[in-house]
Amino acid sequence: MSRQEAELARRIEGKARRLGFDLVGIVPATPPQTTGHYRAWLEKGYHGEMAYLARPAAIAGRGDPALLLPGVQSVVVVAANYYPPPPSADLQDPSRGVLARYAWGDDYHDLLVPRLRQLGSLVNAASAAYVDTGPLLERELAARAGLGFIGKNTSLIHPRLGSWLFLGELLLTRAVATRHPPPVQGTCGRCTRCLDACPTGALVAPYTLDARRCLSYLTIELKGPIPREMRPLLGNRIFGCDICQEVCPWNRRFARPTAEPAFQPRPESVAPRLLELIALDDDGFRQRFQKSAVRRAKRSGLLRNVAVALGNWGAPEAVPALVQAMHDAGALVRGHAAWALGRIATPDARQALAQALPAEPDEWVRQEIQQAL
Repeated sequence: MSRQEAELARRIEGKARRLGFDLVGIVPATPPQTTGHYRAWLEKGYHGEMAYLARPAAIAGRGDPALLLPGVQSVVVVAANYYPPPPSADLQDPSRGVLARYAWGDDYHDLLVPRLRQLGSLVNAASAAYVDTGPLLERELAARAGLGFIGKNTSLIHPRLGSWLFLGELLLTRAVATRHPPPVQGTCGRCTRCLDACPTGALVAPYTLDARRCLSYLTIELKGPIPREMRPLLGNRIFGCDICQEVCPWNRRFARPTAEPAFQPRPESVAPRLLELIALDDDGFRQRFQKSAVRRAKRSGLLRNVAVALGNWGAPEAVPALVQAMHDAGALVRGHAAWALGRIATPDARQALAQALPAEPDEWVRQEIQQAL
């Protein structure tokens, strides 16, 4: 390690912290050790419909960072705490929707990627910035960089911050001295609270997630209908899921609210009223979530989830809004609204379903209506 490399490492660490990153580490860009585990995970089909994870180029990139940035020598790994203050709204109120906490504030991609690029400008070398947007085994990199350990819920856990962390990586075509926090002392031990609490059994074993059963996958990544057997398990969660993090003892003891203004909760994103959301048109959706990660689900995906949550609420007062949703331009929304009306099953709900059936042009929606009746 040269004095120049060590000085550059100190400068990178200092600037990373000034840019608002809570943790930073630097490691050589050597091939990861968990590529075999990743391939085995794909072979079991645990990635579901996320075909981009199984593309040959994506698999190869995860096994060799040099395929992402030729000549790469070093990786700067950063983490930003996003844990928000406790909400004032009641997240247990079934008439309100629950969004994953990372979606309570601004979209983290819009904030962290530019900051990583700013960090890269410090180094006279080619660079590439990633915030869960590229084929990197980022949790292994973060653990190797001293930012935490990987827990049984598959999240990176820092013993003094918990797991409410956004991760980012900066690949550099320049040698930089290895630099990271003191070695992390922490494990999950015998704790299985995350496995026990998962409502869908998505954590099929310690450190193994079957995404097909995960509420985050079902409400965000899955673009088609939510499997019928999974719908009651969503409860009122309409975008992502935090259950495995909420029950984690490391979070319960050590998580502290973020100081980042962009991650502070937006009032419209903390326990929004389901009846307001189901009425959103395209313009309303864009205006309400223009700076939010919720955009990823798109309007049809979000309203699909909201319809399921309304069915799980089961209140007759939701029937008029769901009847209106039966006229939505999107079959995905109409089909899940039909399911919700079938769950509520008041005379008005059943009448609306019976009236909608003859005119419904989509075969899948017709099946949903028939099963709801």
